[in-house]
Amino acid sequence: MSIAKNFKENIKNIGLIFLRLLRKITPKRLNRYYHFLWAFLGAVFFRFPSRKLKVIGVTGTSGKSTVVDLITRILEEAGYKVAALSSVKFKIGEIEKKNELRMTMPGRATIQHFLREAANTGCQFAVIEVASEGILQYRHKFVNFEAAVFTNLSPEHIETHGSFENYKNTKGEFFRKVKKTHIINSDDENSKYFLGFPSDKKWVYGINHKFENPDWKFVKATQIKANSNGIEFVVEDTMFHLKLLGNFNIYNSLAAISLALSQGVDLKTCKVALEKAEGIPGRMEKVISSPFSVFVDYAITPNALKQIYETLTVNYKLPTTRLICVLGACGGGRDKWKRPVFGELASKYCNEVIITNEDPYDEDPLEIIKQVASGAKGKAKMILERRQAIREALRTAKEKDVVVITGKGCEPSICITGGKKIPWDDRQVVREEFKSLKL
Repeated sequence: MSIAKNFKENIKNIGLIFLRLLRKITPKRLNRYYHFLWAFLGAVFFRFPSRKLKVIGVTGTSGKSTVVDLITRILEEAGYKVAALSSVKFKIGEIEKKNELRMTMPGRATIQHFLREAANTGCQFAVIEVASEGILQYRHKFVNFEAAVFTNLSPEHIETHGSFENYKNTKGEFFRKVKKTHIINSDDENSKYFLGFPSDKKWVYGINHKFENPDWKFVKATQIKANSNGIEFVVEDTMFHLKLLGNFNIYNSLAAISLALSQGVDLKTCKVALEKAEGIPGRMEKVISSPFSVFVDYAITPNALKQIYETLTVNYKLPTTRLICVLGACGGGRDKWKRPVFGELASKYCNEVIITNEDPYDEDPLEIIKQVASGAKGKAKMILERRQAIREALRTAKEKDVVVITGKGCEPSICITGGKKIPWDDRQVVREEFKSLKL
């Protein structure tokens, strides 16, 4: 390591130690000043890298990682060098690595460092997820955003924000900051709120447009078809045939198309890029195809879980006799209200329900499982060990059944007490347990 680089690393480490000490001694009511200072110092240390990039921020309750991925694919197809930061991965040009931080939106210094590397390697765009908790902690500050993309909104992080209204208002703070381009899902019931923030350009997308304004640009999907092979829709005169499953992925695709059009990319390029997409890791990812199907999905909100179940039952006439689901609920005191709702949804849509451990953090995992099961009205097995639960689901499945395992997607670990993490990958465990079956 060069002397200059070594000196830079030492300064960075000293800064980290100082800020951690500052956080410990700062009263909780003053924490916002700590977060703001951390954001400012991170931007200063890495020389305000977003000034050299067009930064796209994607926010909403569900679909953020998928939209980041689809936007990245389109911009790359258009010839741009792109950096992308999501809960799934870090990507700068051709170099990718898994996001093992277990954070949708990393800390302020991490974001600024990422943007500096992106700028230094010649990226023209950076596409990042913007989380409500990140906004609360000013992680979006001192980032020069070109555009803000809104996917959808449903109750989430209620313990953190205190109410759904506060959660929505926190998302709104991001749109208040971004002045250039807003991309809004007009079919979401909260769209009017987000459309109220001023911006130089507004692009509105959806299937059933609710608002009309001559100054807005509209991207509408028509001639929609959805089945077990994927989705089809038309935008203007361009037909899209995508391998992605679920009506929700029509909205995710429209968000990416709208952003691309706002940046001067044509529909033909969007079509080529999106039709190459095989799927997003851990998002409706098909892990086993025969003799029965096994899907793994992240779904950590009731709305997302409902969409997954409907995709595999109501909207898709899959050749299945039963839907077998494995689910849990994250712990750590977060959104406990969701637990019985998850159980209720599973009992409504699934023929077999297995409730298991997910990410208990410092809570009793068995107590979490019981709270989920309380909503299942007696229609659930409780299996504490997640591998054993997956094994039981696969053992129970018969030809043409569908097994869906939700809650973790491609996350690389299970978080337990004391901040410890156990290496984990639902997809890998499914393959291992499937291989051990005597079919």
